[in-house]
Amino acid sequence: MSEMKDWNTQVIEEFRTNSGKVGGNFEGAPILLLHTTGAKSGLERINPMMYQDLGDGRIAVFASKAGADTHPDWYHNLVANPATTAEIGTETRTFVARTAPTDERTPIWSKQKDDYPGFAGYETNTDREIPVVILDPCCSRPATRTASAASAQRCPAERARGVRVE
Repeated sequence: MSEMKDWNTQVIEEFRTNSGKVGGNFEGAPILLLHTTGAKSGLERINPMMYQDLGDGRIAVFASKAGADTHPDWYHNLVANPATTAEIGTETRTFVARTAPTDERTPIWSKQKDDYPGFAGYETNTDREIPVVILDPCCSRPATRTASAASAQRCPAERARGVRVE
């Protein structure tokens, strides 16, 4: 298992054990577990990451990859398959992802850099513009993952991810 996958696995386990809280470098930071569908594999992927609550159920996440010159795999997954879910605290919520256009991105990205200066460092480490991804809520109520949700009324994200609102 790669070092990054091992680290992600540890963070995911800690997040789920502690009702959405983690320690270490991320103690006190807003963390979510983003579930994406692999662009090539079609397999579910889970990535822990910081987020910014935009209000009205909207969330922003940042495709920084710690300032690497390439976008993270999860970003490519969301571009290919924008229907997604995220574990936030003890809830799983459904979203449709989109990359923020410049006028929307600028104030969100500025706030993230002000609140968490490490993101400003990521920006200086790369020539690429770090995408800000907006997770627009799909429904007004938390969702639960179910094996058979065929008869439920669902938004596009729920249909794609097999999630049903109860």
